[in-house]
Parts: sequence; structure tokens; C-alpha cells
Amino acid sequence: MRRFASKYAALAGALAVMLCGASSAAAEEAPVTLPIQRLTLDMAAKAAMAVIEDCRKRGLNITVAIVDRGGRDQVVFRDTLAMPLTVEVARQKAYAAMNFNTPTSQLEKRFTSPFSPGKVQGIVLSAGGIPIEAGGTIIGGMGVSGAPSGVTDEECAQAGLAAIETDLEMSM
Repeated sequence: MRRFASKYAALAGALAVMLCGASSAAAEEAPVTLPIQRLTLDMAAKAAMAVIEDCRKRGLNITVAIVDRGGRDQVVFRDTLAMPLTVEVARQKAYAAMNFNTPTSQLEKRFTSPFSPGKVQGIVLSAGGIPIEAGGTIIGGMGVSGAPSGVTDEECAQAGLAAIETDLEMSM
């Protein structure tokens, strides 16, 4: 009986050493922190001003909001005559586009059930929000509100993205 117990103890000890070695090797390979790409304030402001300028050429006063990867406001520009409500709508479009990583115009009809994400407070799923990507990585979202239609909001947002697209691609 002692012989069996000592063999069992030796086997258990060897297995424990082997498992500890494997877990420490895996721990050495796994990063402790992750680098997260973010837009600089200057790039966010450049994109937002391009949106404002594009909408002004169309005779429109809008609000543009840009959120970072965490969904926090990075810049919010409300043009002189844009209605106050457009601030929150633009933020929520930007937040939705960033979280779903797709233009909000593509989400309008996707969520129609009574308990869908479209009914979640803080998310607006109407056209005018686009994700901001660089090198295949989502780095934020942009939302526009105040034009007569979401389609026009989204066209203005695309102008903002176009203004920084080369800078984004060169940075990756």
C-alpha cells in the first residue's frame, strides 16, 4: 500500500510541476496590457470641422460628435444654428456606429423587435453614424444630426472621415 501511495504522490508531484511550467509559459506569452489606438484631439477636430464645412456648403447647421473606442466623447461641435437636441442624437449615433462597427444607416431596419438594441437608452439607429477605423481596427465613431434626413447626415459624416482617412492609414 505504501508503494502505491508513494508512486501516486510522485506522479501527482510531477504533474503539478508540469502544469505550473505550462501555465507560466502561457503567462509569459499573454500580454498584461493591450495597446489601444485612439484618435488625437487634432485629428478628431479636423474630421469634425470637415463635417461642419460640408454641411454648411449644403446650407445646413448640424452637430457632429466623435467618440473614442470606449464610447466617450472626444469632440462635439454644434454649429451656430443647430438645434440643441442634435447634440444628444449625434452622440448616440456615434456611439451606436462604434459599438456595432457599421454605419447606422445599415442598422435602421435590422432591429425592429420591441426589445432590440434599438430600444436601448443611449443608442440611436438612424442614418448619420459611421465607425472610424484605421488598419482594420475600430478606433471610434462619428455621428451627425440636424440635416433634413439621416442620409444627408451620413454624407456629411463621410466627408469628415475622408478628411482624415489618409492620416489614419499612414499612422498604422
